Amino acid sequence: MRFLMVALAFTAYVPMMAQSRQVMLETTAGNIVVTLYDDTPRHRDNFLKLVNEQFYDSLLFHRVIKNFMIQGGDPTSRHAEPGVMLGNGSLDYTVESEFFDAEGRLLHPHQRGAVAMAREGDRSNPERRSGGCQFYIVWGRTYSTQQLYQIGDKVEEQTDHRVKMTEELLELYRKTGGAPHLDGQYTVFGQVTEGLDVVERIQQVMTDDYDRPVDDIRIIRATVIQ
Repeated sequence: MRFLMVALAFTAYVPMMAQSRQVMLETTAGNIVVTLYDDTPRHRDNFLKLVNEQFYDSLLFHRVIKNFMIQGGDPTSRHAEPGVMLGNGSLDYTVESEFFDAEGRLLHPHQRGAVAMAREGDRSNPERRSGGCQFYIVWGRTYSTQQLYQIGDKVEEQTDHRVKMTEELLELYRKTGGAPHLDGQYTVFGQVTEGLDVVERIQQVMTDDYDRPVDDIRIIRATVIQ
């Protein structure tokens, strides 16, 4: 599981979010509001179940990589001593991936603010099923057109030619930024719609050799707000 591992104007990849469920993550660095996608119902319902069970309360953002993402949800992080490597905690189930719609199109890209589930690597998890509890929030970076074509070629190969670097994705990753190399391989099930500035601050903190923040950043509580 170690592998995954706001004031921005989001584009076409935030459909019908006004009526979707929202979760507030109250953290020691500030509040983050996540709007969940209804077209990834397995992941939406799993996340809501864990939130309602107060599973995420007091857990750490245990893995932070600048210009990439922040990751939380490891149940062993609740009482972890300083300096301990985290990221291997999980639940006793996985969630079937939700990458594509009925026509085989990518549901949601890894744009800045995307919320996705971590999982085991391809070798032990060829179906790319999500882990039951660990999630990450993308910060990422912007890319040039040439860089995106190179990334797109690799992603197309890794997804059996199901994900292509369309003009829409080119525009998104040039202007908004994100982590395009993960598209079609990890399930994106939500989007940060408030508090992206908090995500920005968290991804900039000092970390140790295990990518764990030197000063703990904790989810105080997670609650369903809509």
